[in-house]
Amino acid sequence: MGELRFDGGRVCLDLVATRVARPVGERLDRAERVVEWAYGTGLVPPGTPVDADAAWTQGLTDLRTLLEALVGAQLTGAPPPQDAVARLNDLARVAPPAPQAVPAADGTLTRALAAPPDAAGLLAAVARDAVDLFTDPVARSQLRRCEGENCALVYLDTSRGRRRRWCSSEVCGNRERVARHRRRTAPALRNA
Repeated sequence: MGELRFDGGRVCLDLVATRVARPVGERLDRAERVVEWAYGTGLVPPGTPVDADAAWTQGLTDLRTLLEALVGAQLTGAPPPQDAVARLNDLARVAPPAPQAVPAADGTLTRALAAPPDAAGLLAAVARDAVDLFTDPVARSQLRRCEGENCALVYLDTSRGRRRRWCSSEVCGNRERVARHRRRTAPALRNA
């Protein structure tokens, strides 16, 4: 259901973006989508064998739910739910997949994993990214929710002046520009 999005600026926010807000739906609906997401985030280098199953999907969707609670608290100024913080910390304690440099055919170094990733290691990598985000006052202050109609994605606003309004200028920004153009030209078309 829907295209995977990687506009959040952080891996943990890209996980939050896997829930389709309107209509409510799920982008991580099967193990193949989990693998696609892991490759897309860069946590797992493309081509790395990944033996994902339903447990991976369940683990990521459970982590996403607690990240949504933490992001929501941050955006509203509410205190973070302590049960979500405790669970996040538990997940972050596991060792994430270990990266290594591997020579490519042309002699340049490429990134690989020392061993195939497992579900706990992948969850740990995302949880550690979230710990970094929520404990960094500058990064926390850059959290924004997209102003696009029917979009609930959350992203880091690292733009100059902190005036970014959309998760993606190409997606939600373009939709807004098209809608604005239609609103401007519609009266002229009715009067013709």
